[in-house]
Amino acid sequence: MLKQRPFLIEALTAAGLIAAPFLLPLIGFAPNTANRILVWGLFGLGFDILFGFTGLLSFGQSAFYGTGGFVAAYLLTRAGFPNVMLALVIGMIAAAAVGYLVGLIALRRTGIYFAMITVAIAEVFFFVEFNPLADWTGGENGLPGVPTPSIHLGFTTLHFTTGWSLYPFLAFCYFIGIVLALRIVRSPVGAVFRAIRDNPLRATAVGHNIHSYKLTAFVIAAAYAGFAGGLLGVLQAFMPPDAFTFDTSGQLVMQTAIGGRATLFGPLVGAAVWLSLQDFLQATLGLGAAWKLVLGIVFVLLVCFLRNGIIGGIASLYDLATGKRAAQEPKDVLPATNAPAEQPQPAAEASPARQTDAPSAPATHLEDGTTASPILQARGLTKRYGGLLANSDIDFRVNRGELRGIIGPNGAGKSTFFKMLTCEVPPTSGTIVFEGNDITGMTVTDVCQRGLTKSYQVNQLFAGLTVRENLTIAALSALRGKFRLDLFRRIQNIPGLSERVEQTLELVNLTARPDTPVSELAYGEKRRLEIGLALATAPSLLLLDEPLAGMSPRERVETVKLLKSISQGRTMIIIDHDMDALFELAERVTVLQEGRVLVEGTPQEIKNNTTVQEAYLGGVHGVLAA
Repeated sequence: MLKQRPFLIEALTAAGLIAAPFLLPLIGFAPNTANRILVWGLFGLGFDILFGFTGLLSFGQSAFYGTGGFVAAYLLTRAGFPNVMLALVIGMIAAAAVGYLVGLIALRRTGIYFAMITVAIAEVFFFVEFNPLADWTGGENGLPGVPTPSIHLGFTTLHFTTGWSLYPFLAFCYFIGIVLALRIVRSPVGAVFRAIRDNPLRATAVGHNIHSYKLTAFVIAAAYAGFAGGLLGVLQAFMPPDAFTFDTSGQLVMQTAIGGRATLFGPLVGAAVWLSLQDFLQATLGLGAAWKLVLGIVFVLLVCFLRNGIIGGIASLYDLATGKRAAQEPKDVLPATNAPAEQPQPAAEASPARQTDAPSAPATHLEDGTTASPILQARGLTKRYGGLLANSDIDFRVNRGELRGIIGPNGAGKSTFFKMLTCEVPPTSGTIVFEGNDITGMTVTDVCQRGLTKSYQVNQLFAGLTVRENLTIAALSALRGKFRLDLFRRIQNIPGLSERVEQTLELVNLTARPDTPVSELAYGEKRRLEIGLALATAPSLLLLDEPLAGMSPRERVETVKLLKSISQGRTMIIIDHDMDALFELAERVTVLQEGRVLVEGTPQEIKNNTTVQEAYLGGVHGVLAA
C-alpha cells in the first residue's frame, strides 16, 4: 500500500498534527506538554537517523542541542536580531558546523569508543558553556527573554505566543522535519546508512566510503538537534543551561528506545510516553523527585518486553494479526527498485572513480601465437606479521578473461594473499598493478570502484535487509561512485539501478526470492547472494574466496554450474579446497605453499605434478591425478 501511495505517511502525519490540539485536551494533555513533545520529537528525528538507521550511538547530542539553542537565543536577546525563524536557522547551521568538526574527531573510532568520545565532548561543551563562554550564554542563569515568532503574510500577521497558540508553529516545524527525514531515509544515502548499520565491513567492500556517510549522518543529527534547541528557547522564552547536560542526551536515547528506533516516529512516541508520565507522576501522584525511579522501572520493562519499542511492538502485533512473520529487524527498509527507470549507463560512465587515463599493460604473447593482456600483476608481494612471514616474494599475473584457480594446504597463505590483492591489508613489500594502475596501498573502497572486488569465505551480508535490498546496496556504489550527497533523490529514479539488480538476481538464481529477508535464506542461497553482492558492483576482476565452503553435495553442484555461467566474459580468481570443482572450472591453477608460489600450470599439469602431490598431500602420489 505504501508503494502505491508514497505520500501516505506524510498525509497521515499532517492529519494527526492538525487533529492533536482538538483531541489531546479531551484526555487531559496540557498545551505545554504537547509542545515539549514536538520539540523532543524533532530533536529525536536526527538522532534516529544517526542511531536507528546508521547504527551510531551518540551520547553527545546535548552539545549540538545547546549550541543551536544558545546561538539562536543570543541572536534574539543580546544581539537584537529581529527574525526568529532566521535566528533558528542560523543556530541550526552553527550546530551542524560544530557537528562536522566533532564528527571528524569522534568518527575516528567505532563502537563503545565512539560513544565514550561523544560523552566526553558533551561534558566539554557543558564546561565551556558555564565558564569561558558564560558572558555569552549567561552561565547558570541562561538567556531569558527569547521572543516568540511572528509571520507576516502581507495582509495579516500571525503571532505565536504560548500554549496552544504556539502549537501550530511547532507542529509546522515538526512536519517539515519529518518530511525531510523521510526523504533522506528513502534516498540512496539512506540506503547506505542502513547498510553501514548492518555490516560496515561489507558496505566498504562493495565500494562505499562509509566514513563520509557516517559524517553525513552525524551532521544531519547535529542540525536537527540545533534547530530543536532553538525551539526550546522559543517555547520557554528562556534558554536554560541544562540543555548541555548529559541528562539531555540520556533522555533522548531512552525516548528513542521506548518509541522504537529506525522508525522516525519512535522519538515522538517515546517523548509522549516520557513527558506525560513525568507530568502524571509529579503532578497527579505527587512523587516529587521519585518520578525518575518509577520512570526508570517503566523504561526497563518496555525495553525488556518490547525490544523494538512501542512502534515495533505494534508492528509485530499487526504482523501476527495478518498472518505475517514478525520481522526481527527494524521495519523501515529500502524501497523496492522495480519502478521504471531510464536506460542503464555503463559502470565506467556512471562512476568517475572507475575511469582511468593510465596506459594499459602491454600484451603478452601466448604459446599459440595469440595475445592476452594482463589485468592483474603482483610483483614481489610479501606480508609479515611481526616475525611471522605469511607471504614471501610472490609474482603473480592474471590475463584478461582468464579463470584462475588458487589452491594450497591450510596455512599456505591463500587468504592473506587475497586480502593483499583486494587491498584489505597492505603488503610489507611488493607492488600490485591492476589494469595498468599501481593500486598498492589503496583502500578496499577505491579498488572496488576501479572494478576489483571479491566475495568472502564467511558470508558478509546485510542481515537486516532483503535479497533485493542487499543487491541494491552493491549496485549503488557502481552507479553513484563511492560517495554522493543525493539526500533527497528517490532511489527508484537512479538510471539503470533496477535493471542491474534484476540481472544480478538472474545470474545468481535468486529471482524467486527477491523480497525475502536474508535471515530466512538457506545457506546455499546465502552463498549465492554473497557472490551476487560482488557481481552487482560490475567488477572487471572478481575474486571468490572459497565459494563452495560448507555446502552440501547438491549445493556444490548447483554452485559450480553458477560459477561456470557467470565466468562467461569475466575475469575470475577462485580459491577453494574442493580441487575437483576447481580443476573443472579453472583454466590455470596456482599452487601456494608456505606463503610462496610452488608451481603454476593447467589443471592437468597440476594433477600430474609430483611436487604438488608431495607438498599438498604429504607424499600420497596419484591422488590428484585419480
